[in-house]
Amino acid sequence: MSKIILGLPKGSLNNVNRGNTYQLFVDAGYDVKGYEPGNESYEIKINNDEDIIAYLTRPQSTPVELNRGIVDLSIVGEDWVKEESVLKENKITKIGDLNYGQTRLIVAVPDESPYDDLTDFFRKNKDRDTPILCFTEYPNLTRKFFMDNEGYKEVFGDSVPFVQVRSLVDGDNKNVQIINSDGATEVYIAKGADLIVDNTQTGNSLRKAGLKELETILHSSAGLYAGANCTGEKMEKAQMIYKQLFGAIVARDFFDVKFNIINEKSDEITDYLLSNKLCSDEPTITTGKKFSQFNVLIPKNKFPEMIDGIKKFGASSIIRNDLKQYVE
Repeated sequence: MSKIILGLPKGSLNNVNRGNTYQLFVDAGYDVKGYEPGNESYEIKINNDEDIIAYLTRPQSTPVELNRGIVDLSIVGEDWVKEESVLKENKITKIGDLNYGQTRLIVAVPDESPYDDLTDFFRKNKDRDTPILCFTEYPNLTRKFFMDNEGYKEVFGDSVPFVQVRSLVDGDNKNVQIINSDGATEVYIAKGADLIVDNTQTGNSLRKAGLKELETILHSSAGLYAGANCTGEKMEKAQMIYKQLFGAIVARDFFDVKFNIINEKSDEITDYLLSNKLCSDEPTITTGKKFSQFNVLIPKNKFPEMIDGIKKFGASSIIRNDLKQYVE
């Protein structure tokens, strides 16, 4: 097959405290060099898969590269995919969610503001003489969300909010101006903006900046997405990569546990594990002269219950290991 070009995310999705995409690929069995968090290079080597050519990509530009066939496959947040597809045809296909990098795209105003929601905001600002200023990294999603708002429609009808992305401008309603922020969006409130649209995980950074949430525009998480050129054998390869990655994600919820039990209690403890759903399928049992070794995969949230239970049967030599990958 021809090489598949993979975009690996720069920024928070490769942060050890949030996503650590590098570690996800390592846990999925890939030998990755040049993508260690904090030490990424733009050309990344995956030494044990010669069919993959990997590059570092910025989340903001990743959907553009996917749509135009510059990369075949990439990990990116759903918020950026939707930002790219609001105003144009989207050629991006979601292979699957990766269950990390969860965030919300929200509308926020100063904490002392007298608004209950966005509709209330527009109604109470309908007679002002100066433009409403909103800063965001998501001008397309923000404009659509504003135009769909009941309060905006009451005050401004079908007029299109003015949008500025550097020197590019669009829209006829200069009473509502949406300005591209290029990051650090929350500081624009202190500089005089009326509201912002930004992504947040917990809301803590917004509260520290003296802001409160008015609305949630969407929920987002990281996913594996295929671009316009990812078809045929490339799509088959993309789906294989997703299965490997998702197996590493699923494994994070399990422990690999081994223990010994006297042979006479082997059937009894097997029934206990299965009836209480304390293993993924059924135990793997290696029988010796006096003892049998049990090997089970157990959900992490059931591990304390299992330990307490098997000790009552006389289990010994209990070993717990982290699981790197679990592909069903």
